[in-house]
Amino acid sequence: MTAPSPGQPGALQPAAVAPDPAAERIRAAYTELFGSVPASTETRLALAGQTGRQQAVEAIEALRQVLILDNPLGRKTGQLVHFAQLLVLGKAPPARLHARAARTAGASLSELAGVTELALITAGMPAYGLGVEILAEMAAAEAAGETPGEAATRP
Repeated sequence: MTAPSPGQPGALQPAAVAPDPAAERIRAAYTELFGSVPASTETRLALAGQTGRQQAVEAIEALRQVLILDNPLGRKTGQLVHFAQLLVLGKAPPARLHARAARTAGASLSELAGVTELALITAGMPAYGLGVEILAEMAAAEAAGETPGEAATRP
């Protein structure tokens, strides 16, 4: 079940308090990676603020920093691997985010197509079909002048 995005009925709303420096650092890291902050991240930050669990989110984000942003594979290769893993798992929304992050990090559409082809070997036509769908959307968005960050985080 997917949590509603901020602004939707039932969504957690950010608390009306002074800006949290840790939350701002987290937002900056997502903006660097994806070009903007995903709605799921804003929901996570809002929930942490409302429940007093900011330290838990900070711990999770510290782990992400080490494993994703500081990975020895580098940003582009790491995002290509993420895209592949998510295709194989059939996780469309995060696969879209990581395909865009790979593109932002310098991956070509041909490299992303190669990942999609390899996903077929591991998980069959469903993974390949999902990858083709994502890349077709990406190509259309780019042809329309959308940046990877804009396309990655739109509903």
